Amino acid sequence: MKTIDELLADGVAGKRVFVRADLNVPLDGTTITDDGRIRAVLPTVKALAEAGARVVVASHLGRPKGAPDPAFSLAPAAARLGELLGADVAFAADTVGDSARSTVAGLA
Repeated sequence: MKTIDELLADGVAGKRVFVRADLNVPLDGTTITDDGRIRAVLPTVKALAEAGARVVVASHLGRPKGAPDPAFSLAPAAARLGELLGADVAFAADTVGDSARSTVAGLA
């Protein structure tokens, strides 16, 4: 696996770059109570985006049992990431299937 510096040196303009981030932030309902983990990933996402990459960030929130649970949605984390970046952050409703494919395909 390449480091961020190696990726940037190789050139990422126009490429999709998958970033697995730890965005398992504490929530009070849908309000993030500590955005430190989101702030920690900012330098990586910014560097890739500034180099022209189409950045796909993946994470998880909590440990739901069985079926997906809206209480564990990463939508608040995506919204906060967008605020901190000063840019729109697209959010896929699922990790596979049409939602994921169309969200990634629509990245600028």
